[in-house]
Amino acid sequence: MIEKVVATPAALELVEYLKQKHGTLMFHQSGGCCDNSAANCYLPGEITMGAGDVFLGEIAGCEFYIGRNQYKSWRHTQLIIDVIEGTGGTFSLEGPEGKAFHTRSRVFTQAELDWLDADEAAQALKKD
Repeated sequence: MIEKVVATPAALELVEYLKQKHGTLMFHQSGGCCDNSAANCYLPGEITMGAGDVFLGEIAGCEFYIGRNQYKSWRHTQLIIDVIEGTGGTFSLEGPEGKAFHTRSRVFTQAELDWLDADEAAQALKKD
């Protein structure tokens, strides 16, 4: 299985801290505008996921989503969630801690892209 989203040790440490402080969490990779195209961390129910969102996987046991249109642009990359100092101007739960989640990426190999294509085709057949 190809992981579409992973996290650095620093990001995992911050997620665990936030989970201890707030409980269950979820992530959404924003599409920009006022929240700066960042991986935002929320409490479940603070943001509604729908048909316009794609489930990428989990980091530290927290579901991670991205908008469908943004996924189309970033589909060829693995998102790597990291942490930087500063609030980053996001609406994310880590802001008051003086940190911000930061998205890096790595381009998938052709073999990984072929696997993702086959997996997505299989998932589409299951829906029909």
